[in-house]
Amino acid sequence: MTPHELSRQEEHLFAVLSGERFLKMEGLSNEVPFFIYPYEPEHALDVAKAKKRVKNRLASKGIEVREINLYDLSVDVLKERGDWDEVLEVEPELDKAEFTEMLQSMLNPQQHLAPAIRGRLADGEFDIVFLTGIGEVFPYIRSHNVLNNLQSVVVGRPMLMFFPGRYEQSDTLGSSLVLFGRLKDDQYYRAKNILEQEP
Repeated sequence: MTPHELSRQEEHLFAVLSGERFLKMEGLSNEVPFFIYPYEPEHALDVAKAKKRVKNRLASKGIEVREINLYDLSVDVLKERGDWDEVLEVEPELDKAEFTEMLQSMLNPQQHLAPAIRGRLADGEFDIVFLTGIGEVFPYIRSHNVLNNLQSVVVGRPMLMFFPGRYEQSDTLGSSLVLFGRLKDDQYYRAKNILEQEP
């Protein structure tokens, strides 16, 4: 992706996110208001800067974004439960598979992450939710699991997930998230590609 393309995407993001149609969740025909911004992982730093600029521009128009970074949230959840020190202690001793399994049970999306996200959205003082940190929590948190568990949590507001990879949509095969452009996650068909939305 060239700097010009990224700049064009940034303008598109701002135009869509600041539009009445998006904010009022119009034209969704009863589908969940979840959107995905897929980007090439090697552009993560540029995308992070663009995301910050878009948030600032939205704020200047009175549109509040509540960002939830899954990595930061995971650390917070483990610290709040008093598990953080144990995780740091056992990590050098466990092999990767055991460590991943341990974190998957400690950070189960349904039991732990969804309630934590619900708590962070409880005040309702925001217009859009940004979900970030997807690449940092792989493989112990899978993006489709999080999305499935947020359908009853993020309600009444649109949510945009920043996804380092591809969102492949096919009429015959359904839609799937391909993390880092290599790892095919389970099918997830409910979200829309934000780059394909009209401003």
